[in-house]
Amino acid sequence: MTQIYLRSLVSAIAISTVFSSYAASAQSAHTTTAARKTPVRHAGTAPAAHTHTAPLHQMASSQPETLAVHVSRHARDGGGGMMRVETEPHAVQSVGKQYIEMRSPASTGLDLIQNLPSVSIAMPDPDGFKGGSIFIRGLTDADMGLMLDGAPASLASYLQQNVDSENIESVNVMPGSSQVDMPTANAAAGTLDERTITPSEKRGGSVDFSYGTNNFSREFIRLQSGYIGHSGVRTYVSFSNAHARQWMGGGINERKHVDFGLQKDFDNGSFIKLFTSWHNSMFTIDNYATASEFYDYKHNGVGYNRSNSQAAGGNYWKGNLDSWNQFFVSAPVHVVVNKKLDFDMTPYLSTGFGWDGSSAGTVGATSACSGGCYYNNGTQAASNQLLSTYYAQGWSPDVGVVAKVNYRIDRHNRFTFGYWYENNSVSEFSPTMATMASGRNPKTDNSAAMLYNMDGQKLVSTVHSGYELNSFFLQDSAKYLNDKLTVNAGFKFVMSNYWDRASGLLAGSGSRLGENTTAPLPHLAIAYRFNAHHQIYMNAEGDFRQPSPSALPVGVTTLPKNQYSITEQLGYRFNNKWLIADISLFNSSITNRLLSVYMPSTQYETVNAGNETIRGFDAMIAGRSFHHFSPYASVEYLYGRMDSNIAYGDSYLPTKGKQSINTPRVMANFGLTYANQGFFSNFSLHYTGPQSVTMVGDERMPGYVTDTLAVGYHFKPLSFAKTPTIRLNFANLTGSIVRVGTTGVATNMNQVMLLNGHDTAAAGAGASFYVLPRFSMTGTISTDF
Repeated sequence: MTQIYLRSLVSAIAISTVFSSYAASAQSAHTTTAARKTPVRHAGTAPAAHTHTAPLHQMASSQPETLAVHVSRHARDGGGGMMRVETEPHAVQSVGKQYIEMRSPASTGLDLIQNLPSVSIAMPDPDGFKGGSIFIRGLTDADMGLMLDGAPASLASYLQQNVDSENIESVNVMPGSSQVDMPTANAAAGTLDERTITPSEKRGGSVDFSYGTNNFSREFIRLQSGYIGHSGVRTYVSFSNAHARQWMGGGINERKHVDFGLQKDFDNGSFIKLFTSWHNSMFTIDNYATASEFYDYKHNGVGYNRSNSQAAGGNYWKGNLDSWNQFFVSAPVHVVVNKKLDFDMTPYLSTGFGWDGSSAGTVGATSACSGGCYYNNGTQAASNQLLSTYYAQGWSPDVGVVAKVNYRIDRHNRFTFGYWYENNSVSEFSPTMATMASGRNPKTDNSAAMLYNMDGQKLVSTVHSGYELNSFFLQDSAKYLNDKLTVNAGFKFVMSNYWDRASGLLAGSGSRLGENTTAPLPHLAIAYRFNAHHQIYMNAEGDFRQPSPSALPVGVTTLPKNQYSITEQLGYRFNNKWLIADISLFNSSITNRLLSVYMPSTQYETVNAGNETIRGFDAMIAGRSFHHFSPYASVEYLYGRMDSNIAYGDSYLPTKGKQSINTPRVMANFGLTYANQGFFSNFSLHYTGPQSVTMVGDERMPGYVTDTLAVGYHFKPLSFAKTPTIRLNFANLTGSIVRVGTTGVATNMNQVMLLNGHDTAAAGAGASFYVLPRFSMTGTISTDF
């Protein structure tokens, strides 16, 4: 964009100089510039009279000359925003605002990246209430740094809680790498970096209304303050409200969300930015399908999800609810001291509270009530009283700060030294309560529904876990050969104090665990730009991951080992006025792989799974707009192998040499965008190949195809409506019934012989699956004002 502007500026100067030579006798000249994104410059007027007649072409040139300098927010985009020009010395796969604005407003960060070459996305619902899962280079979001404005965000299952799609400016995925100053250490799979919009300089706002299948409705409004007086401060605040039925079975999902953004710029380049959000939701917890349940649904139309009938007992949707409140704050500050020295600091806070409630049979069927269950007034509960059990979380803050000093040593080297601090504290409790007469889970603060045993003790277990992390990092960013060669060499040292305390009747005897961990994490990235069109890059780094406190099983006695990984990448980029292309080769070696096992009530437990090797390549290409069409395509080849046999009881499962789980050999994407006058459309297609879904490889998931379509029209301004727009978004156009991912890890589906010659005691449960939601359509009307 800068190059375009400079070229246009030079052209303007040249034109003005030539014109002046022909108009030397002009009595006056004036220049006006429109304060718009497309400024217009007017040259001087023609002279009143001449002593001779100029040639025709000279006379034409003496008329007022207009030069338009176009500054486009989409200058980096290719494929309609499905790919962008990148120059970083590591792999970057990104989508821009042009593409985001064509998607459904209900989209989450996961929806927006589903056609990038490295990722496969599984979504449990089509309307953005429940987040989903990321499968990236054989790993998951648990091995990713998920960032929002420079601060750690929620897991993929809860990514929709942090920001509305209308307030997302861009989403970048850096597969297999992270920047040394990012507040993350577990980036074996890479990072997902969402950036929010900057508040407008002018007062105004935006509004949109959506309606679609499953009785989906959504309303959104954003108000922009513009500059507030002479303070240099500009802000926005937005609110959205959404409601929908479950796409399968019974249940209602509801969501309310507020975003607030603030920006203060200073004349010397310093700035302060603030983004904060509040999220409230109540949705039905899905019952994920086993292979047999999936085929019964596919071939016989028998649904596997929650029931609309209270007679269904434990499967009644009102007895399987998730209630949650989430708060998020990120406040990046950039201070320019002088030309050589500047300072950055990003404090952040992420916290939430709520519960997942699930039906748990009756009083007479639970051992926790041996001797009887009692209410707090001493009344004994009937033996047929339905029970609700919970995974509940109190106020559990994840608070931290990243601070760094940048010093330009000379014209080649920029040195960075920084510190990252984070304190994560999770307070969990799992009460057993009497289900309400309506079949609904009671709130966890409903004392009248709390149950006690015959000794007067609450039927509740508690877990208090977390960690305190201190990290120092440094990096030298060097540029040589007229800035064609870039070398970033960095080092991060992480020190973590990890702890876990559990107590309560349901946890058995209490437990108290703790561990101090240190991890050296080197980073190296090199890029060489041959010219404006060609660049090569390579990077290598180490990453480590400790088990998430919230993913530890209740009453755990031994902490899983920390995971460590080393990743190397080599890539090439090309771009010109027609094409953008990128290809990268990668290799990852992982020690003490941590895997998440799905448990009831949307809980996950973390286990070690030995060592693993992952390698392959990504390739992506996108076209600039040609006759209003912008194509996009990408492909990934992936090879993943388990390098260890996994402990199972007093022996081992035969997993060494098997294909890694959730590691399809091939993934491919295609997209096509059309934009002409006010009309726009985008079609995208994604393919994921067959993959193993159990550790021993005795259950596989076939390959599948997903698709989306967006069509819309931008109308001319009408009264206060500056950008009236209507668009339709379609998903699963063909109504495919396919599995698109697993909810966790399964060791085996069939009975397996262990390395000691004995068989497993019984066949395993096999995997449980995300199933692609049926065809859905959303219609949206929107405008800025």
